[in-house]
Amino acid sequence: MKSVSQELPDSAESFADLYAELRPQCEEIIARYPDSRSALLPIIHLFQEQEGYASIDAMRACAELLDLTPATVESTVSFYTLFFRRPVGKYMLQVCRNLSCTMRGAEDIMAYFREQLGIGHLETTDDGLFSYEEVECLAACDRAPCMQVNLEFVYDLTPRMIDDMLVAMRAGSYAVAPMTQTLAPGSTWMLQQDAQISRGTKSPGGRDVSDPNNTGGIGDSSGVIMLDRILAERDRFVGRTAERLPNEPDSVKRVVREA
Repeated sequence: MKSVSQELPDSAESFADLYAELRPQCEEIIARYPDSRSALLPIIHLFQEQEGYASIDAMRACAELLDLTPATVESTVSFYTLFFRRPVGKYMLQVCRNLSCTMRGAEDIMAYFREQLGIGHLETTDDGLFSYEEVECLAACDRAPCMQVNLEFVYDLTPRMIDDMLVAMRAGSYAVAPMTQTLAPGSTWMLQQDAQISRGTKSPGGRDVSDPNNTGGIGDSSGVIMLDRILAERDRFVGRTAERLPNEPDSVKRVVREA
């Protein structure tokens, strides 16, 4: 694999300098783990702290350091809402929308945020100060509704808290420091290939069909065809559940084997 410094264009000299500066810290992190691949997340965090997002250059540097393919690094980074593959606002506001928070008023909290910011889910304000996202469970159910500001927890949210928070952030006096911002963010940090999942768009096979959510599949609106296949080809389908049997109670094992 070519070194990062060999691959970077002249316009990216600043990243080459950053890479040289951070490399000793990266190597120190790698040395903590028996398997160097385990250092992937902390190293990406390190670069994001310096650039404000997980840039392509940072992911490529990480791949070089850990002897991984760029695809492996990017697939890992894209999995987590902790990482941003495009520049974001100085304050990343991530509100939990999962069950416990919803039961404690998260829908009203999210609506209030959208109203006060003038933006929606996965969007950034025109001044580049705020990015807003509605995320899955943040594992603080006892303090719902909750959120993270630049990955720092904020609990027991109320509209008054939101007002005070936004005033402090605009004044530069909020307790959580703003994130580094090396590039001006766009209106969203979502990549085009993420739109299918983030916006709920159907995959090509589910488009232009009358009922794409039906479990029977295209051309089988009732699911009867699939049921007939299962009954006609029992051995084929029952065999697929066998790998889970060791962890099931004896009563379940008996039912599956007799099916």
